[in-house]
Amino acid sequence: MNVSEKHAFRFSESFFGRVALAIIGKPSVAAVVYRPSPWALAHATFYGDETASETMGGACGYGNLFSNGYGIDTAALSTTLFNNGFACGTCYQIKCVKSPWCYSGVQFTTVTATNLCPPNWAKDTNNGGWCNPPRVHFDMSKPAFMKIAQWKAGIVPIMYRRVPCIRRGGIRFYFQGNGYWLLVYAMNVGGGGDIAKMWVKGSKTGWIGMSHNWGASYQAFATLTGQSLSFKITSYTSKETIICWNVAPANWNVGLTYKSNVNFH
Repeated sequence: MNVSEKHAFRFSESFFGRVALAIIGKPSVAAVVYRPSPWALAHATFYGDETASETMGGACGYGNLFSNGYGIDTAALSTTLFNNGFACGTCYQIKCVKSPWCYSGVQFTTVTATNLCPPNWAKDTNNGGWCNPPRVHFDMSKPAFMKIAQWKAGIVPIMYRRVPCIRRGGIRFYFQGNGYWLLVYAMNVGGGGDIAKMWVKGSKTGWIGMSHNWGASYQAFATLTGQSLSFKITSYTSKETIICWNVAPANWNVGLTYKSNVNFH
């Protein structure tokens, strides 16, 4: 085990040592910095073709992965990892090991979790039912898989670890719903990449708790039309909370994406 692995934290609150509240306009408040996890053993397959077109959309609800910043380096997680959608947006380093199909000289590739690899109960867990619980499995986009192994392999043993998600710019919010129900997809999340809780605040309301819908979406049953909107988000892994003030103007509309200027690290 090398020095960096010896100092890697495990997935727990002690993993970070503290909880911080990062608020725009108060740079003196220190933010939690996400640290990589130890390496663990799993397996990886791929789906789709070289264009990665079949990875668009997905259970996390990110839609067009190109325009929303995720690109082709993505993976669908087995149920064990997917965690009912709370793992959406998490990032992993993956390296091929102990297979003649592995590319030599390739240390790893980094992917973002954007989809669910559902169980296949018609097949044995060790013979085609690769995503059946309790297996830890990554069904990668074909371009991502081809960075670590020859695609003809089909399936390869891998080592993986959670790593910080490096994102450009702030968290993005895609709106759906209507005048009485706001459904928000949080995208481009940095740091741990995941979300545990979310709140929305209209310019005429206090903070309103949002419930987890599915994947990376959260919903609020409230009348918020005609108000500028702010969001408060707590990371699932680090427990850090940040506030994105005045993300959407008073004339916001569904079907649009609004960008903040704050993110996790």
